[in-house]
Amino acid sequence: MSMAGNLRKVTGLDKVGGLRKVARLARRRTRVDLSHHARSPLGSAVVNCVRYQDGVRVPGGRDLVESVEQARKSDRGFVWLGLHEPTDDEFAGIADLFDLHPLAVEDAVEAHQRPKLERYGDTLFAVFKTVCYVEHKELTATSEVVNTGEIMVFVGPAFVITVRHGRHGSLGPLREDLESRPKQLAKGPAAVLHAIADHVVDDYLHVTDAVQEDIDQVESDVFAETGVRVDPGRIYQLKRELLELKRAVAPLYRPVQELATQPIRVIGPEIQTYFRDVSDHLLRATEQIAAFDELLNSILQAHLAQVSVAQNEDMRKITAWAALIAVPTMVTGVYGMNFKHMPELGWTFGYPMVLVVIAVGCLVLYRGFKRNGWL
Repeated sequence: MSMAGNLRKVTGLDKVGGLRKVARLARRRTRVDLSHHARSPLGSAVVNCVRYQDGVRVPGGRDLVESVEQARKSDRGFVWLGLHEPTDDEFAGIADLFDLHPLAVEDAVEAHQRPKLERYGDTLFAVFKTVCYVEHKELTATSEVVNTGEIMVFVGPAFVITVRHGRHGSLGPLREDLESRPKQLAKGPAAVLHAIADHVVDDYLHVTDAVQEDIDQVESDVFAETGVRVDPGRIYQLKRELLELKRAVAPLYRPVQELATQPIRVIGPEIQTYFRDVSDHLLRATEQIAAFDELLNSILQAHLAQVSVAQNEDMRKITAWAALIAVPTMVTGVYGMNFKHMPELGWTFGYPMVLVVIAVGCLVLYRGFKRNGWL
C-alpha cells in the first residue's frame, strides 16, 4: 500500500487530504535534508548569499535553503551564492542542494583549470582566468608583472554560484553595479554570467595596456644611445609574464564564442547579443598579446644584434691596440738580441733613431685605425 493509503487508513483523511499531507511531509523531510547538507558545511567560504526577484535584491538573511526554495517557487527570481576558495566539506552540501555534477564540483574546489565552458543538463559550468597587473617601480629579471586567479561559475535556471580563487578578482563591485541596473539583472542568471565574463575580459584589456607600457620602456632602453647595455633577463621576464597572460586569455575565446552563438537553454537570445560584445573585446586582447609577443621577439633579436656589434667593436679595438704594441715590441725585440756584431750598435744616434722609428710607426698605425673607426 502507498504512503498516502497508509496515512488515509490511520488518520481517516480523504484521498485529497492524505495526499496533501504526504506532500507536506515530503517537503518537510526534503527541507530538513537540505538544511543538513547546505547549512552545516558552509563555514567561512561564503562571501555572500542573495536572492533577487525581478532584478531587485530581496532583503533577508543568509539562509541558503529558504532562499533557494523561494527562488524555485518564482519564475522571475534566482539566488546568487558567492564563495571564496571553499574546501571539499564546505562545498559538499551546496553540491547536493543544487545537484551539481561531481566533475564540475571537483574542478571548482581544486582550481588550476583552463578557461572552459561545460554543460551538465540544465546547468552551465564556466571557468574564467582572472588577471591583474602587479605594480613595480622598475622592471627587473625577477619582477612579477601579471598575477592570475580563477572564477568558476555555475549557472542554473534559478541560481548562480561563483567560486573565486586567488587574492584578486573580487566580485563585490560587480554585484553593486548589477544591482544598480535592475532591468539587466531581471534577465536572470545569464545576465550575471555575462557581467562576470565582461568584467574579466575588461581586466584583460587593462592589463594588456599596462604591459604595453613595460614593453615600450624596454624598447626605449634597448635603442637608447646611452651606451648602457640592457639586461636581457628583463626581456625574457616580460616574455614569461606575457605567456602567463596568453594562457589565461587565449583559451577563453571558444567558450565565449559558444555563449554568443550556440543555443543554450539557460542563455536567452537577448543575452547572447551581449556575449558578442564580450567576444569582440576578447579578440582585441588576444590580438594585442600576439602583437606584444612578436614585438618582444624583435626587441630581443635587436638586443642580441647590438651585443654582437658591440663585441665586434671591442675586438677591433683590442686588435688595433695589439698592433700598436707590436711595433715597439718588434723593434726592441730585434735590438735586444745579444749578438756581438750588429749594425748601429756603436752609432751615436742609434738609440734616438730607434725611438723615432717606433714613434713614427705607432703614429701611422694609430691614424690608420682611427680613420677606419677601429679606435
